[in-house]
Amino acid sequence: MNTKAQTRLIAIFVVVVLAFSVLGSMFLGAHDKPLERVSERGRLQVIGTQLCGEDGKPIVLRGMSTSGFMWHSSLFEPLAVQELAERTGANLLRVAMYTGEGGYLRNPWQADKMYAAMDAAIENDLYVIIDWHILSERDPMPLLDRAKEFFTVTAERYADSPNVLYEICNEPNGDNVTWAGNVKPYAEQIIPVIREYDPDAVILVGSPRWSTCVRDAADDPLEFENIMYTYHFYAGTNGDADRDNIDYALAHGAPVFVSEWGTTDSTGAGELYLDSAQVWVDFMDERNLSWANWSYSASGGSGALLSVYSDGKWKETSLSESGKFVFAQFHR
Repeated sequence: MNTKAQTRLIAIFVVVVLAFSVLGSMFLGAHDKPLERVSERGRLQVIGTQLCGEDGKPIVLRGMSTSGFMWHSSLFEPLAVQELAERTGANLLRVAMYTGEGGYLRNPWQADKMYAAMDAAIENDLYVIIDWHILSERDPMPLLDRAKEFFTVTAERYADSPNVLYEICNEPNGDNVTWAGNVKPYAEQIIPVIREYDPDAVILVGSPRWSTCVRDAADDPLEFENIMYTYHFYAGTNGDADRDNIDYALAHGAPVFVSEWGTTDSTGAGELYLDSAQVWVDFMDERNLSWANWSYSASGGSGALLSVYSDGKWKETSLSESGKFVFAQFHR
């Protein structure tokens, strides 16, 4: 073989290797900056406004939030959780336990499926949020007794696990639901229930108007350690004013965790707003904010991670357009 032919073959080989390398880094978790998991950082804590590992150094969680079990039960299965951990390189799973919409209040047996998903996340070295997913009920206070029941069982079960964070009210909403009158009094009763069994766990607290009123929480904070206030946004609905709210909270000493965000408008469906989503992701990155994207589901609207899921497996061609965007954000 002459020198020119050898050179040509070497060039082709290099191009092929680089192509496979790029594809792998895009999809299979071969990233320059892998996200740190529980085995590396241990039990979480809040120092100032920053989420930190057991060593007191900052950590950022990035991952996915499930949708409801009643719509996407197969993605709560242990194999699906393992797939998420292995394919994406995420270090967080948020498990949504809907209270309404055919969820826990009517079908409390769904908690067993939730626990299976949480146990799988723990086995795969992920941090995991258990989310009491109040939505259509609006006001968390009427569900106080059921929430106490739920968090008593859950906190006792996971008291020794450094993986678990507790989100005690997903999205309080409604014109008459306020921080001072509804959400804060609810939190002041639920947090001690969790603390009885899990005294140091990080607890996430929502706020009115679908978890966007962090200004109110910053001005009237809870008197507990290791508390963070959630913020939820959708790229087609929320913009500069919402980012200003987060900056206000941080400037006033209120830690913020973005436990739900989407690439669509607030319906979770329709048009994708990827330019706006990128602005949001850059904003969160600059402030070391942890986040969970909505949602780890299949065929659940344009904001779903997957367009198809079957047989316990999914692959690159299963990703939605939103999913492709989100995967690129796990390692920045």
